[in-house]
Amino acid sequence: MCRSIANKIILFTFFPLTILSQNSFNINHLYPNKDLVIESQDEWGKKNYKKVIEEFKEKPLNFNDIVFLGNSITAEGENWSERLNIPNIKNRGIGGDTTDGVLARLDEIIYFKPKAVFLLIGINDLWNKPQTESSIKKIGNNVHKIANNIYEKSPESNIYVQTVIPVKKEIYKDQIISLNKIIKNNATKSKVYTVIDLYSLFVNDSGLIINELTYDGVHLNEKGYDRWVKFIKPIVSQL
Repeated sequence: MCRSIANKIILFTFFPLTILSQNSFNINHLYPNKDLVIESQDEWGKKNYKKVIEEFKEKPLNFNDIVFLGNSITAEGENWSERLNIPNIKNRGIGGDTTDGVLARLDEIIYFKPKAVFLLIGINDLWNKPQTESSIKKIGNNVHKIANNIYEKSPESNIYVQTVIPVKKEIYKDQIISLNKIIKNNATKSKVYTVIDLYSLFVNDSGLIINELTYDGVHLNEKGYDRWVKFIKPIVSQL
C-alpha cells in the first residue's frame, strides 16, 4: 500500500512537469503561417520569406539574445556574433523582406524577450512599388509600429532603429531621405527607440552609396560591413 501511494505521488509530481516541458518547445505558433502572403514583397521575396521562416523554426532564438532584424542587408552579415566578437547575437534578416513582413514575424522576437533589437528595414518597400509621399509615410510608420510592438510586449528590450542606407540609383535618393526623416521624427516624438544613423555612414557627396562599400549598388561588401561593425560595436558592447 505504501508503495502504491508513493507511485501515485511520483506520477502526480512529474506529469505536470512533462506537459510544461512539451509546451515550452511547441513554438510554431510564434511564426507566420505558411499561407501568409505579404503583398509588399516581390515574388522572389515571398518565396524566400517562407523558406527562411522554416529555417528560423529549426533554430529559434534564446531568451536575452541580441537580435539583428531586417532584410538581406542584415541577412548577408551572417554571423554577427563573430563580426562583433560578442556572444548571443542572432541574425533575423530575410532577403527581400519589407516592413509588413517584419510586423508579421514579431511574435518570435517578443516571446524571447531580447536584450536588444537592431532593426534595419524599408529599402524593399521603396524598391518594390512606386511611392508617393503618403506611402513613404506609411513605411516610416510601420517602422515605428515594429519598434512600438516590441516595446509594449518586451519593455526591457533596448530597441535601435538604423536609418536606411543609400543606394546607387538616383531615383531612390529623395525617397530614402524622406523615410529616414520620418524615422527620426517618430523616434523624437515617442522615445520608444534610439536611432542609429547608418545613412550618414554610407552616403557620398552626391547622396548615393559610396561605391567602395557595395558590390551591386544596394548590398554591402566586406568593407561596408567592416564600417558598420566599427560604428555600432561601442553600442553593442555596453549592453
